Amino acid sequence: MRLVLGSDHAGYELKKGLAEFLRGLGHEVLDVGTDSTAPVDYPDYAEAVAAAVLDGRAERGVLICGSGVGASVAANKIPGIRAAICHDAYSAHQGVEHDDMNVLVLGSRIIAGELAKDLVRDYLRAKFSGEARHVRRLGKVKAIEAHYLHPK
Repeated sequence: MRLVLGSDHAGYELKKGLAEFLRGLGHEVLDVGTDSTAPVDYPDYAEAVAAAVLDGRAERGVLICGSGVGASVAANKIPGIRAAICHDAYSAHQGVEHDDMNVLVLGSRIIAGELAKDLVRDYLRAKFSGEARHVRRLGKVKAIEAHYLHPK
């Protein structure tokens, strides 16, 4: 799978480890930064991850900041992105299966490397179910997005 990874300075070390792990599993990884622990602004990397998903350079994204909150808020401002913080296995796969989540957000100050690997693995194995109730709900989410993008 083609994946995009991005992080702010707080998530840099975790991102670096996840990129190596994912390449080892045979995934193609696009790293959109940051490239050090020097302080940067998480919205820049949330936008870079989202852009790669939306323009087709990646099928899914993984975004990391200290708590996961700021990066999740920023990514979800971008139309077409469905990002969620997941610090447990159920949410990591259920977010894809029910909500067609396309960006997994992790908090590097909340979880450690081995758990992050497990969560990313569960996220990548999951597929949108396509069940009628989930398609209907996703349609409503997209309608809300469209309404606020193009208010009448």
